[in-house]
Amino acid sequence: MVVDDHPMWRDAVARDLAESGFDVVATAGDGPQAVRRAKAVTPDVLVLDLNLPGMPGVQVCKELVPAHPGLRVLVLSASGEHADVLEAVKSGATGYLLKSASTQELVDAVRSTANGDPVFTPGLAGLVLGEYRRLASDPAPAAPDEPKAPQLTDRETEVLRLVAKGLSYKQIAERLVISHRTVQNHVQNTLGKLQLHNRVELVRYAIERGLDDI
Repeated sequence: MVVDDHPMWRDAVARDLAESGFDVVATAGDGPQAVRRAKAVTPDVLVLDLNLPGMPGVQVCKELVPAHPGLRVLVLSASGEHADVLEAVKSGATGYLLKSASTQELVDAVRSTANGDPVFTPGLAGLVLGEYRRLASDPAPAAPDEPKAPQLTDRETEVLRLVAKGLSYKQIAERLVISHRTVQNHVQNTLGKLQLHNRVELVRYAIERGLDDI
């Protein structure tokens, strides 16, 4: 699904992706429309602009990703500002590509995003990794009355560890010999137990506890 407020750009991106073999199930021109249509058609990948009328792209991410953990979001933006990149990733975006990218770079990025692999315009990957490390080394202090984290099952912990290592849901399913849907259910249950909202927060939680090194 392609979301952009400029009709010519939106149509061109949708056309390029369709000609490359992708099934473009919907397009949208503003934030609220994007949320409604994405909920209706449940795309695998959302190609999303950040600067949208009605609701910014970051808020679109926050609305959709927690409710649809299998959804991957590739931000396609004219802005390369570090603050915009980090805010998008924290809201649940899987990758971030600048609009100066070529059609082939876009096609490759959408394909990688669909496979669950993070994709970033060169120069931004290091920024995001550095932020992950900063968050992991400087976790938010727990409130004095914060309850103890709920106990995860062995399988949920195993799935969490593989998510932290960067494996896609499909790869996790193959590794554990379970269905893709079962992996999604485990992730959703873990998010609920830990009161987290998206995959980015889940990865941070796992890194803070050293699960990515096991």
